[in-house]
Amino acid sequence: MAKTTKTPKAAAKASGAPATAVPASADTDKAIFIGKGEQPAFLTLGLANRHGLVTGATGTGKTVTLQVMAEGFARAGVPVFAADIKGDLSGISEIGEAKDFILSRAKDMGLAFQPDQFSTVFWDVFGEQGHPVRATVSEMGPLLLSRMMDLNDVQEGVLNIAFRVADEQGLLLLDMKDLRAILTFIAENADQLTTQYGNVSKQTVGTIQRQLLVLENQGAEKFFGEPALQLKDFMRTDSSGRGFVNILVADKLMQSPRLYATFLLWLLSELFEELPEVGDPDKPKLVFFFDEAHLLFNDAPKALMDKIEQVVRLIRSKGVGVYFVTQNPIDVPDRVLAQLGNRVQHALRAFTPRDQKAVQAAAQTFRPNPQLNTAQVITELGKGEALVSFLEGNGTPAMVERVMIRPPSARIGPITPEERKAIIAASPVKGKYDTAVDSESAYEVLQKRVNATAAEAEGGGGVLGQVGSIVGSIFGTNTPRGKLSTGQVIARSVTRSVTNKVAGDVAANLGKSLGGSLGGSVGRSIVRNVLGSLLRR
Repeated sequence: MAKTTKTPKAAAKASGAPATAVPASADTDKAIFIGKGEQPAFLTLGLANRHGLVTGATGTGKTVTLQVMAEGFARAGVPVFAADIKGDLSGISEIGEAKDFILSRAKDMGLAFQPDQFSTVFWDVFGEQGHPVRATVSEMGPLLLSRMMDLNDVQEGVLNIAFRVADEQGLLLLDMKDLRAILTFIAENADQLTTQYGNVSKQTVGTIQRQLLVLENQGAEKFFGEPALQLKDFMRTDSSGRGFVNILVADKLMQSPRLYATFLLWLLSELFEELPEVGDPDKPKLVFFFDEAHLLFNDAPKALMDKIEQVVRLIRSKGVGVYFVTQNPIDVPDRVLAQLGNRVQHALRAFTPRDQKAVQAAAQTFRPNPQLNTAQVITELGKGEALVSFLEGNGTPAMVERVMIRPPSARIGPITPEERKAIIAASPVKGKYDTAVDSESAYEVLQKRVNATAAEAEGGGGVLGQVGSIVGSIFGTNTPRGKLSTGQVIARSVTRSVTNKVAGDVAANLGKSLGGSLGGSVGRSIVRNVLGSLLRR
């Protein structure tokens, strides 16, 4: 029968043997030191792009573990992108503090604590606590937009038609008003478009427009536009060769969870599409931490789930590691969970039958260790402890081990607003994204078409306006009465009698030329009235 392992420190004392020492440098050029149990736990850089999972109940130490991993990647020259839900991760930008509990934990591991800080760039979709992050509507695409607006299949189909029409007519979809303009355009031309693309109803377009209004109220109007984010700005190293830590300020963004999840999925998709194939590099080109990962999968339609699975499965060969952070492994679908080779499991609580089932499910995701009752240990872990299983040299998961996570080198906890402003002011991308640009796109082009059509109608007056102009120039009726010459007066008198005789013939001929739109009798009546009013002046 499997037995429960004591804590690393207690186990060392019970055996009478000193804990295995950890070098003062801790990290190596091939691995990141994460924590220590009976043996040090290292995350191999060459296998870090095989993705990972950090789970645990609230308050058990997930954010500290995330910070430790981010620090290790940055030291190795790997850029990091991480969503910061509560603001706690921002401390990575400031020098660490040698507090008693930190020094004590480091000493227990045989680790010499060395305060440190890391080059950081703050990003914020709303542009309030970091550089604005923008994407164009075209880059987002109809699938992700449909997910963001929670559209059904029919509405998603109409949105796809809107994108197709915009593409065929060379209309750029950059911001929200462009999307509204193209939707209005297809609603006004629904009859013609239905025969070519399928049914397009004004009611469906109206529903999509209402959903766009909901998105705008959530702040999406600030997200869509230019200048759009360039991914190379995420993948920077500083002057010392360390990777930049890119922090997405997500406390306000989390109030719009669908926007948050869709944005992060868009970012992964862009990385997948733009980065070249590199196979299995010595270290990742970028590591991506997705906090509150369950939001990505909640109520996701099959088409979106297929896309998520495809991106997670294939982006590894682009040198990108994706690490999901959530409360329980069951938050992640099995087909995605199978792609996550590096696991860190903090404590879970089993107060209800559902919680107990979740603990059992979490335990089953690890490679068993004969010395551990994994399911029992998960409920016994203290703050800062975790069950860890990283990939070994041949790419298979190591047996699960109970370890104490090392203390971070940078500050634990949030920074002050003044410190944040100073970091933003010294940012390498300062000024590049801070001011929005409104380029000519679908909205402006369609507006010009409408204005040109209105001007033509107003200036030309249509067929009857042209007839009146011609008749006026012939008979002098465009000249004010006080300005008429003697010859024009005589000519008008003569032409009145002549016109009265031929008006019927003119009307008949004009009625024929107008054809089915007016008809002969209607045309004759209109022309008689026009000519009569002109000659009575």
